[in-house]
Amino acid sequence: MKSRKQRIRDELRPEYEFDYSKAIRGKYYKRLLKEGANVIVLEPDVAKAFRDSAAVNDALRSLLGLTRSTRRLTTRSSGRVAKSAARRST
Repeated sequence: MKSRKQRIRDELRPEYEFDYSKAIRGKYYKRLLKEGANVIVLEPDVAKAFRDSAAVNDALRSLLGLTRSTRRLTTRSSGRVAKSAARRST
């Protein structure tokens, strides 16, 4: 039975040390694209507007909903507007 408490260190164990000089940037990039990964990088000014990825997804979903409803209005009303404009011109 140990009588002393072990000190907690903030250092990584030697087996977890990583040599960043040997790292390869974008090593799995092509594989991710092939598998269909969805990674999108936002411009810094846009990224400041959102606190996390959930906020970005919520904003995009609301934008999609808005475009769907607007598209329906435009599709339905475009024929009516064209007909009524044609009637006015005659």
